[in-house]
Amino acid sequence: MSTFKHLSINELIHMTADSNDVQIVDIRDAASYAAGHIEGSIHLTNENIAHVIAEADMDMPLVVVCYHGISSQGAAGYLIEQGFDDVYSLDGGFTAWSAAHA
Repeated sequence: MSTFKHLSINELIHMTADSNDVQIVDIRDAASYAAGHIEGSIHLTNENIAHVIAEADMDMPLVVVCYHGISSQGAAGYLIEQGFDDVYSLDGGFTAWSAAHA
């Protein structure tokens, strides 16, 4: 059984610059997501998780984003259990991403 990997902000920047074949899900609350999120990310909630999983490409890299990179680890582990092959937890979360893009 595979496990999720940690991904730095720089690694995500390079990953998205090199390819459009990266899926990003943001598990923060709706207000935080609406206030700002990584371009192209999908807001993943308990209400839409079944739909997101059904629509996602299980073989394409999937990056999970939360506030600080802690909650995303549990969500990444869950998504591995659902059959995704290449799952990452973004270290530092959206807070680090926005600081790097300020």
